[in-house]
Amino acid sequence: AAGGGGRPPGPESSLEPYVQTRIFKIIVIGDSNVGKTCLTFRFCGGTFPEKTEATIGVDFREKTVEIEGERIKVQVWDTAGQERFRKSMVEHYYRNVHAVVFVYDVTKMTSFTNLKMWIEECNGHSVPPLVPKVLVGNKCDLKELIQVPSSMALKFADAHNMLLFETSAKDPQESQNVESIFMCLACRLKAQKSLLYRDVERQPSRAQKLEPPHDAHGKTSCPC
Repeated sequence: AAGGGGRPPGPESSLEPYVQTRIFKIIVIGDSNVGKTCLTFRFCGGTFPEKTEATIGVDFREKTVEIEGERIKVQVWDTAGQERFRKSMVEHYYRNVHAVVFVYDVTKMTSFTNLKMWIEECNGHSVPPLVPKVLVGNKCDLKELIQVPSSMALKFADAHNMLLFETSAKDPQESQNVESIFMCLACRLKAQKSLLYRDVERQPSRAQKLEPPHDAHGKTSCPC
């Protein structure tokens, strides 16, 4: 037939719907009321929830993004900051994690000093050193109430080999910065997986420094 309407699809087209999307699991850690849930809402839904209740146990949201032509599902896990809501779920929360986001409230010094406790918990669950970690200071729109200066946060981030982002999940003008946090991690993870696969082919025993991919002009597609 001229139109080819009854022709069965070829092998390429029949396999196309079954291409597996990679999933990156990113967990968000920090004290209660620092804005973890609001950050995940802003990234995955693009909106700021007017009312949120304390997270009980573990919740997760996901968003499919495209990086260098590949579709990747970013799964953001949000956890309760209160210990009584965490105990039964914490082992499951840390299992097979690809990246970690530590969040503090720039207007609450205790949420910043408690980061050491959250890092210890993370290390206590055997999260590998190569898992990328970032530090996020939330609620930076409340300029008159800031207790944690950027210089202090940057020094802490440097000491723990983390990138620092200061943002506001509430301020719509900061939504691009919120997006950059998770997209930066997704870019680093994509680069990490590619480097590790190539490295395994060459020499399985060697580790390799992770860098975002660059194009021929030295530019990177990673937002950070």
